[in-house]
Amino acid sequence: MQKINAFLVDDHELFRLGIRTAIESRHPDIAIVGEAGSGAEFFDLLKTTTVDIVLLDIALPDMSGVEIARRLRKEYPSVKILAVSAENSAVIVQEMLNIGIEGFISKLNSKPDILAEALRSIMQGFEYFGRDISEIIQRIYIAKKKTVEVSSDFSEQEKQIIQCCMEGLPAKLIANRLDISTRTVDWHKSNIFRKLGIKSTLEMVQFAVKNGIIG
Repeated sequence: MQKINAFLVDDHELFRLGIRTAIESRHPDIAIVGEAGSGAEFFDLLKTTTVDIVLLDIALPDMSGVEIARRLRKEYPSVKILAVSAENSAVIVQEMLNIGIEGFISKLNSKPDILAEALRSIMQGFEYFGRDISEIIQRIYIAKKKTVEVSSDFSEQEKQIIQCCMEGLPAKLIANRLDISTRTVDWHKSNIFRKLGIKSTLEMVQFAVKNGIIG
């Protein structure tokens, strides 16, 4: 059986102790080769420690788990990352997914047997996300899909007008920039309002910012 060298990065010493004790007593194929309570301590120990995978908290005293994951990807690309954290908002999950972590488990569901299963799965080349994290990922996917669908409803000129409105330009300046009449600008804005079910330029700008219609 493949030996897995895991490193714990969490600022709660009792949590680290509990995980280390439970995993090493029940899962002999997993070795906790190191632990750290901060990002600085972790990267210092990493220089002299052979690590396959990091169990990484998000909230740390000196740098966030997101920063650590990003640095790991750059400096130690072979080290796999399993986020284990109570910080599991959609924003955090999305950031970690963008970095390319292999797994994410909520601390609420971080029982030793589940962690061991996740570690083995990741080392076999699979991703591992806890059920609650998977639900967040699904919501992110649905929101992105809706944004793409909404964005595709607009013509290129309508998108240009939205962009101009986001820059705070009045209809006359929009017309000058796009070489169209102010009446055409107003007509396009009316169409945009109708598609979004809104009634004002402010609402349009807020919707565009929130949903990333204009990149």
